Amino acid sequence: MTNSFYKYQGTGNDFVIIDNRTNSFGKNNTKLIKSLCDRRFGIGADGLILLENHPEYDFNMVYYNANGYESTMCGNGGRCAVAFANFLGVIKNKATFLAVDGVHKAHIEGTHVKLQMQDVTAVTIQDNFVFLDTGSPHHVQMVSNLEDLDVVSKGAAIRYGAPYNETGTNVNFVKKITDTRFAVRTYERGVENETLSCGTGVTAVALAMHAIKETNNTIITLETQGGRLEVSFTKTALGYQNIWLTGPATQVFKGNITW
Repeated sequence: MTNSFYKYQGTGNDFVIIDNRTNSFGKNNTKLIKSLCDRRFGIGADGLILLENHPEYDFNMVYYNANGYESTMCGNGGRCAVAFANFLGVIKNKATFLAVDGVHKAHIEGTHVKLQMQDVTAVTIQDNFVFLDTGSPHHVQMVSNLEDLDVVSKGAAIRYGAPYNETGTNVNFVKKITDTRFAVRTYERGVENETLSCGTGVTAVALAMHAIKETNNTIITLETQGGRLEVSFTKTALGYQNIWLTGPATQVFKGNITW
C-alpha cells in the first residue's frame, strides 16, 4: 500500500510526520517505524510523529524514536506537529494538544512555533552535572571543549552508565557564551547518536544553568548544531513554571512511500 508522509525539521531535528486521523497506521509496528526513520533504506529522521484526532483537544501527538519505540516527550517534535496541524487546517495560529507527558499549548508566530512545556519541580544538582526531567530525562554537563568533544562516545558512556543504567538518559554538553547564551550539543537516547538539536534538551539546559547560577536571566538563547532556540520561564517556590520553547519548524518535503 502506498501512503503519504511529510518531513519536518526544527533546527535540524527532523521527523517523519503522518496524518493518522483515520487511525490507519500500524502503531505497534516497531520494525516499520524504524525502517521509515532509516536514513539509507527509508525516509530518514530522528523520529516519527503521528497526528491524531482527540475528543477534547485540537489533536493528539504520538512520538516514536528512530529505534521504532514510542518515547517520552519531544520538544522540537511537538513544535513540528503544531506546524503540521496548521498546514492541515486543523488549527490556525494557536493550539492545545495532548502528548505523552500531558497537555501542551502552542502559538505560531510566522515560521516560529512557541510551545509551552510542562512545569519542572525537581532539579538534581551534583558536583559536575545537573539532572532534570523536561518531559524527557536529561543529564546536563558543562564542558570547555564543546567544539571538539566526541559527543557520541562521551554521551553513550553517560547514557548507559550509573546512575542511569537500563532506563538511560539524554545527555547535553554545554558551553557558556554569555549570561544569556549557551551552546549545546546533545546525545539522544532512542536515536543513540548526536542530533543537531533537542527541544527538551535545550529546555533542560536553560533551567539547569539558572539552577546552578550560571545565569540569572529567565530568557535564554541556546545555540545548537542545527540553529538557535529560545527558552523562557518563571522561577517560583515550586520550581520552574510558564516554560516556553521557541524556534523555527518547517516542512522540508512530502511524498509517498510503500509499506
